[in-house]
This record gives sequence, structure tokens and C-alpha cells, in this order.
Amino acid sequence: MSKKISRRFGLAAIAGAALALAGCATPFKADVARFQTQLPAPQGQSFVIEAANPALQGGIEFGQYANLVAGELTRYGYRPAANGEHPDMIVRMDYGVDKGRERVVSSPGFGDPWYGGFGPRYYRPVIVRGPGGRRYVYGYRDPFLWGGFGPGWGYNDVSSYTVYSSGLNLQINRAADGYRLFEGHAEAQSRDNNLQALVPNLIEAMFTGFPGNSGERVRITVAPPEKG
Repeated sequence: MSKKISRRFGLAAIAGAALALAGCATPFKADVARFQTQLPAPQGQSFVIEAANPALQGGIEFGQYANLVAGELTRYGYRPAANGEHPDMIVRMDYGVDKGRERVVSSPGFGDPWYGGFGPRYYRPVIVRGPGGRRYVYGYRDPFLWGGFGPGWGYNDVSSYTVYSSGLNLQINRAADGYRLFEGHAEAQSRDNNLQALVPNLIEAMFTGFPGNSGERVRITVAPPEKG
């Protein structure tokens, strides 16, 4: 088998592996902290859900997330207050995602400095300026340009991507006097900032094992939705 054919097979295998990884759904992981004082055991107590940010109150998007929270509370034995009914509890919800930050990663080179499945390493390195003025080297490493075949020969594949931090805050107060019964915080990091996907996952993480142990911080994994 010629080196050109071998190289093609190597590139095809890597491309196939990349596509396979891209097709795998990644579980959603969130860090959840929950605190409670005298949250009553569920016996059909009524509740209403409000937005902690008044600008969100009455919004269609907020209403969709509020319905998810109401569904979880109902599943645990509470119930939405009827129209005109004075609720037993007031649930306040807030959520959001930041503008993201760039993360730079590098992976080690492969093969020998001559052929190694990707052809000769005769290419001069390309240097680009990254965030904060740092410089990163892309491309192949020539053993003559880089001082021979000592440790670290090969090349570094450097890439960057944006990481977003999202969060959900939930408070449950006694309606009669405003006494705080429960508060929870769920935080996650992701490669996208799509609230329509993030908030439902944060809500599911918040209510996994609800109400949890007061003061305990746990990592909750939410399975990705099934395809089809």
C-alpha cells in the first residue's frame, strides 16, 4: 500500500471518528445546591409562580418555563392555585446565561516527524495571536526548525471554543408571611447559550431528588432526549 493511499485511509478514519463523536448526544450536567427550613410535606398545598425579574412576568417564554416548574411541583404533591384562590406558597424563579468565555485547548501530535500518517512535517509553523495577547502555534513542526527529534516533536493542534455558564434560581416562600421555605440554585456550563434548551434541563436537575438535603451541593446528570 502506497504512502498516499495510507494517508487517505488515515484521514478518512479520523473524519469518521469525528462525525461519530459529533452524532453522540452529550448528557447535561448541573451543579445543584438546595436549602430548606420548614418546607411542608406535600399535602395538596397551593402555589403560584412569579418571575423574580418583573420584566419577565407575563412573558410567553417565562410562562413555558413556569409550566415546567408547576408540573414538577404537582408531581411531588403540590397543586397550582385556582383563579382567585389565595395560595399557600409563592414560587419565584429566575434564570439566565452569560456572554460566554473562550477556552483554548491543544492536543499532542501524532506519528513520526516524517510520515506518521499525515505526510512529511516540512511545513513552517503558523503563529497566531489569541485572547489576552497570548500566541499559539498551529500546524506541523519541522524537526530542523524546532531543534531536532527531542521530546515533544510532532505538532500541536490548538483550537478554541466558547463556554457559557447558565443558572436557575428558585425560591419558595410562605404566602401568609413571606417566610422563606426553600431556595435552590442550579448551574451548568455548555457550548451553546440556547435558553430554550438550557432552562428545561436546569429545571429537571433542580427537581431531581427534590427537595434534597439542605445545604448539600450535588452534581445532577440529565440524560439527553431520545431521538425520534
